[in-house]
Parts: sequence; C-alpha cells; structure tokens
Amino acid sequence: MQTEMERLREFATRYAAAWCSQNAASVAAFFSPEGSLTINDGAPSVGRAAITQTAQDFMSAVPDLRVVMDDVRVNGDRCEFHWTLIGTNTGPRGTGHRVRIGGFESWQIGADGLIAASIGSFDGAEYQRQLEHGAS
Repeated sequence: MQTEMERLREFATRYAAAWCSQNAASVAAFFSPEGSLTINDGAPSVGRAAITQTAQDFMSAVPDLRVVMDDVRVNGDRCEFHWTLIGTNTGPRGTGHRVRIGGFESWQIGADGLIAASIGSFDGAEYQRQLEHGAS
C-alpha cells in the first residue's frame, strides 16, 4: 500500500509529464473542475478551460518545453511541487533562445484528490532575460 508521500510523488511525476506532453488539457486534468492556477501573483486562471489556455501559452512559446520535477514537499496543509523548466523559445515571435528556470507551485489538494488551488512562483525577470538573451 502506498504512503501519502508516495502517492503525492507519483501525482507530481504524472503532472510534470503532462507539462512535457504538449497537450495543455492534460495539465488542466490535474485540477479540480473549478480549480485555479495563479502564477507570480498574476490573475488566477480559474477552471479547466482557463488553465488549459495558460498551459498552452507556455507550450506555444517553448514547443520543446520540459518540466522536470525537482522535489515534492508537504508544508502544513499544502504541498509544494518544485520544478525546472527547460526549453527553447521557438514558438510564434520566438527568439530562438534556450531557457532554464526553476520555480515551484504550492498546491491545495481538494477532496477529489486533484489540485483545488495552485500558487506558482518563478523569477519572471530572469525568465524574460533568458527569452531575450538565452540561459547562462
């Protein structure tokens, strides 16, 4: 029988694979139907359609996008999914530059076992710098 941490790690592994799939709806499927994704204190994407669009925006900008799970932690009543995003900005109006940026999402898991709310954070200024000049 899997422990709670093993289930969380397996969920996070599948979530990272969904980000790598170039199928934005597969990312949204990890969220409760009315779940939300907030990135860098921006306006939340609420519901699977909005989350699909947010994921698609990243996938379009970085068609070879890979999200690597770095760690999963439990922090009180939330879980933290730590990741590294790697890829090349070759999408529409792309610069052709490589990006490599780390960040994390703080998840509230709903009663349905899916993400009810995710608050994501990464260095937006560094991401923009890499889009314009490439990863160091």
